[in-house]
Amino acid sequence: MTPAQPNMEPERLAELLPTLPGLDRVREAASGLEAYLVGGTVRDLLLGRERADIDVAVEGGGVEELARRLGGTARVHERFATAIVRTDDLEVDLAATRSETYARPGALPEVAHAGLPEDLARRDFTVNAMAVPLNAEPELIDPHGGLSDLGRGELRILHDGSFVDDPTRALRAARYAARYGFALEPATAERLRETDLGTVSGERVEAELRKLAAEPEVRTGFALLAEWGLLELEPGALDLVGAVSELAGGGPWATIADRGQAILAAALGRGIGESRRLAMATPARPSEAVELAGRHSGVELTLARALGAEWLDRYASDWRGVRLEIDGDDLLAEGVPEGPAIGRGLAEALRAKLDGEVSGRDEELRAALRAARETPPRDGANS
Repeated sequence: MTPAQPNMEPERLAELLPTLPGLDRVREAASGLEAYLVGGTVRDLLLGRERADIDVAVEGGGVEELARRLGGTARVHERFATAIVRTDDLEVDLAATRSETYARPGALPEVAHAGLPEDLARRDFTVNAMAVPLNAEPELIDPHGGLSDLGRGELRILHDGSFVDDPTRALRAARYAARYGFALEPATAERLRETDLGTVSGERVEAELRKLAAEPEVRTGFALLAEWGLLELEPGALDLVGAVSELAGGGPWATIADRGQAILAAALGRGIGESRRLAMATPARPSEAVELAGRHSGVELTLARALGAEWLDRYASDWRGVRLEIDGDDLLAEGVPEGPAIGRGLAEALRAKLDGEVSGRDEELRAALRAARETPPRDGANS
């Protein structure tokens, strides 16, 4: 993949800013505050990429005031002085400008209010350490050379201890590299390969891997983690990740399981054994296929299909959607007592419908009544 190239020079900010949906509303709400577009919003603006949200940093406090002015609903994280504001058509990530210190490698940071320079210096990569003032003439604030790195398609950390302070930044590097086609700047690559993910909790690692699993170029991202020695993958895992990504990206399989969860399971080998056994199954009739599929999660079904269980395509597109025209009230109206007989009758009618033995309401009802009125075998009796 070729690196993404910025489509502008800094002086063209005034032309591109109006292309950012919702910016006028944010500017109006930020009137009188020292507020800046920052991070990913500036990066993607320079690259000419659309975004679904806007990142804003506010100097001297003011996060809660800006959230109030924007309206909508706000989720505030007081420890880090951040808030996410959602309105009907806008999402804004707010944060007070701050500095960060780390008590030990991998610890969550201790934050303190600081100015914009300190805030930009605490960030992960130079391409995410740029800002544009909201209440002044458009100006690219780029103290760490992010625009130049963006032009070269490089990821560069801001200081040598970046991956020691927060090792999850190494996982983030794979996400950005996969999404934009970025390469690692040589010194950054050297530091990244020394990253110790063991200093952070499994929950934080998993959170970053879930974000990577949601990326379009997910196979590339996991391949990079393996290449960098940050993640050990089983043989065939990357091919499975690619197959699951394509499968869950659209059509009926997009509704079977969450794409990110299925991809993460493929990458980490979760549920692979059960999915392989399911992939080897050969149900003889649609009803058998539905009964078998019903015993497995959507993720297991997706993995099994990616492993070759072609019969699951009919399950996903047709069989799982089959419904009876009758229900329990129809059986009650015919004198079937409440209890197991109702369920037994409906189950038999559905089986017969799936297997093409009945068609229409009347035939469904006859099949259900026959099954409901049969005397079930006693426990332990031969059938």
